[in-house]
Amino acid sequence: MADQQKTCFVVMGFGVKTDYRTSRDLDLDKSYRYVIKPAVEDAGLKCIRADEIPHAGTIDVPMFEQLLRADVVLADLSTSNCNAIYELGIRHALRPRTTIIIAEEQFSNPFDISHVVIRRYRHDGKVLDIEEVERFRKELKQAIIDIVATEQKDSPVYTFLHNLEPPEERATAVNKSLNSLFMAPAQVPEPTNPAVSVLQEQVEAANKKKDFLTAKTLLKTLHEIAPRQSQCLQQLALVTYKSKYPDPLSALREAAEYLTPLEPFASNNAETLGIWGAIHKRLFNITHQRTDLDTAISAYEKGYRLLNDYYNGINWAFLLNVRSSLATDKADAITDFMLARRTRETVLTVAVAKFAEIANLKDVEDRDDRYWILATQAEAWVGLGNEAEAEKCLQQADIYADDWMRESTKQQIDALKQLLQNSPIQDL
Repeated sequence: MADQQKTCFVVMGFGVKTDYRTSRDLDLDKSYRYVIKPAVEDAGLKCIRADEIPHAGTIDVPMFEQLLRADVVLADLSTSNCNAIYELGIRHALRPRTTIIIAEEQFSNPFDISHVVIRRYRHDGKVLDIEEVERFRKELKQAIIDIVATEQKDSPVYTFLHNLEPPEERATAVNKSLNSLFMAPAQVPEPTNPAVSVLQEQVEAANKKKDFLTAKTLLKTLHEIAPRQSQCLQQLALVTYKSKYPDPLSALREAAEYLTPLEPFASNNAETLGIWGAIHKRLFNITHQRTDLDTAISAYEKGYRLLNDYYNGINWAFLLNVRSSLATDKADAITDFMLARRTRETVLTVAVAKFAEIANLKDVEDRDDRYWILATQAEAWVGLGNEAEAEKCLQQADIYADDWMRESTKQQIDALKQLLQNSPIQDL
């Protein structure tokens, strides 16, 4: 159809992904929601990402068809996402032009692709600065308008292999067979599976209501549709233990089973390690099994040492004090106690730097991040014996807090104060 709206297929990671080169977690959904999709739509194209496609069976079929069919493909290579790089290569092999590559500014090319234009934007981890969003959205919109209008090749495959012809006939056939994706709702056949993005929105809504059982049911469906998405298993483990159903112990053990396929003992993902640590920390509180305590300590330590993740770090320090209090050998007790103290010193440095990073950002969704960074600072100060500084941090954090967040912080700080009363070094 000559007047049919042009389409842009977006190739990128979903959710929060870790950039292992820079030890940062980046919320790629924010890049999509606030930068990419608005820019595409402002340029007059229909924007679609793989998780927004209702489909029957595997996602691979509609994904490959979009790489062939879409008028524009936009690839965000941030965090060196392997799937995004692979799909970009397929697009370059299928179409000679109308492919745009973007990446956050600290992205380092994994291949020698210096001859390919990569448009850069600033990503501040789990937050995005509103001014940067507006700047790059305008740049991206103009890039899309320009690339649709030009006949210039951007695929290195077709640039260097001069006699190569794209599969135009196949593209035409696919266009005809796939028009249903963009027909009016009454014309579209009912898909077997809902779009992943729709389910994810429903999960977020259920979590906000603390309806963890509904969130769990939705995440199970999501896992069936996208079994390779590690974020889904992470969320499934999280809502399972938070549900406390049918009882806290059973819920924790089930949560551990959901996370096991991600191989937490070998993982270098901060989110996986943090959840694995949280599960075993809570298991220890119920079972008092030393193996659960040691597993939690190991997970939190690895998450902190590898990625400087303040959440893992502050919980590692707390559990070192717990283990110190249980030690029967004085030397072991002192070792864990002093390691906890030194860990808090470095965690405090990390948390202060992290808050300074985001303090002046005008992000629409960073309220929780700001609270937990300040709460981490408060707990670190308590552990270092400076309750006045801790109170300042808590007062500053209060404007970002919900009641359950304040209660969670209070419980851990109160428990820490109790542990510190029995210091193994007080008689030295």
